Amino acid sequence: MKATYLCRGNIPVLETPRLMLRKMEQEDAAPMFRFWSDPEVAKYMNVPPFASEDETREMINLLNALSETEDTIRWGIEIKENGSLIGSCGFNAWQLSGAYRGEIGYELGQEYWGKGYMREALQAMFEFGYETMGLNRIEALIYPQNSASIRLLAGLGFSNEGLLREYQQDGDGERFVDLYIFSLLKREFGTKGRVQG
Repeated sequence: MKATYLCRGNIPVLETPRLMLRKMEQEDAAPMFRFWSDPEVAKYMNVPPFASEDETREMINLLNALSETEDTIRWGIEIKENGSLIGSCGFNAWQLSGAYRGEIGYELGQEYWGKGYMREALQAMFEFGYETMGLNRIEALIYPQNSASIRLLAGLGFSNEGLLREYQQDGDGERFVDLYIFSLLKREFGTKGRVQG
């Protein structure tokens, strides 16, 4: 297994039949603000809905800076056919030597829900995680109320390992929330993760 993965801010382009996963740029602030300011999209992001495009630009800068320090890697999800940015996904954190695991996060604009885009994007991201980053385990922390994400992860072969009680504060810091922990192992990805359709 690889002991280190060095991103150094060079976020690689990943392609699927319909999508391109790429580094987010400043000009992406307008579409990402539309998504990140939508209460329905932000509901399970563990942050309050964004208030301005400036705040969105700051987040894009922060995410790109964190990729330079190996703390996170985040891709914008673009439809290849028309160049529309429809959301983002990435590894919120990862640990290699001694663990070889990463935690994922993702969101999609409402108008793109139910079309299989996130499933397609995540499959490309998982392949990168297992094959290039050297991960053995990919994890997701999911609100119990987030039935769409639970269905998505189950369809991708993830196992629900249980409930983490009052695991973290919610986005506004007013209460502690329970989260499910889901996981997919590298040895399961070939049989369970690459689900077609």
